[in-house]
Amino acid sequence: MKKSHASTALLCLLALCATWASAASDTSKPAPDRPPAAAGQRGQGQPYELPNTEVFDVADPVSGRRYQVFVGLPRSYHQEVGRRYPVLYVTDPDYAFPIIRQLARRLNCDGPKLQDFILVGLSYAVGEDAMGSRRRDYTPTAKGAHDAPPGSVHGGSAQYRAYLQSAVFPFVAGRYRTNESRRLFLGHSYGGLLGLDILFNAPEMFAGYIVGSPSIWYDQHVIEQAEKRHAKARRDLPAAVFMYVGAYEDMKPGDPRYAKRYNMVSDARRMKQSLQSRAYPSLRLELAILNDEDHLSVAPRGFTQGLKFLLAEPAEQPARARR
Repeated sequence: MKKSHASTALLCLLALCATWASAASDTSKPAPDRPPAAAGQRGQGQPYELPNTEVFDVADPVSGRRYQVFVGLPRSYHQEVGRRYPVLYVTDPDYAFPIIRQLARRLNCDGPKLQDFILVGLSYAVGEDAMGSRRRDYTPTAKGAHDAPPGSVHGGSAQYRAYLQSAVFPFVAGRYRTNESRRLFLGHSYGGLLGLDILFNAPEMFAGYIVGSPSIWYDQHVIEQAEKRHAKARRDLPAAVFMYVGAYEDMKPGDPRYAKRYNMVSDARRMKQSLQSRAYPSLRLELAILNDEDHLSVAPRGFTQGLKFLLAEPAEQPARARR
């Protein structure tokens, strides 16, 4: 059976996954303000590690599933002990976590361009197939893609949102010096769909969103109905939202560069237009359609632009909110 475009994309992305530091044994106490580890890897065939990262088990008390959080601390964390930091939560972290961590460091190499932040990767359910875990946790309804493997489970995003609120947020806030008013979200593909699902159903969870190539097509564009319900119920949407999509993510028969099944550029444009039409006074919104990129290649550029949108140092902020 052929996999969906989104599934194929993530299977390719997962081939790039990094290895992580071992889990700390005490997850109940705040992280000690110890200096960062010295540069260099262990050698002798040991796994590659990302310095100043930590991994913890954080189970879902309702489902009993075991998830992990991957935590990356900024260089200033152990020097500026009175400082609190924005927190960026990222889905599909086997791919996204190491890329975002290195992008954030690189963007500041020639002077500060981004504010320092704590990076938190949200793992798939431990012991489960990665694609199966994300199909269940990132999607809003049980009616999945028509070509998903037999037995696939979808529609668990409401339970996953509850897990983040009840277990993950308190764990991270209790262990690290976070600024809880500046929780941020990043997701790509099904992760982007999850971001929109949170934005329209529980917008207070995050102050800002990087929504990459969102699977708005899912279940006959069901997320658009969630957007309409939000608009009827609320007069404002206090969030900063950066959407990105590759220019080749629409269909163009006969041109192999373009998507084979979904019109994700058109969907993203329509979503932007809907949100703009609401005239929400507190919404800051931008859509970037990135040339020469497809669903597989677009994420690093989208991550970079999204980080600049949400976390630019004050001197780097645009003169006015872009709508």
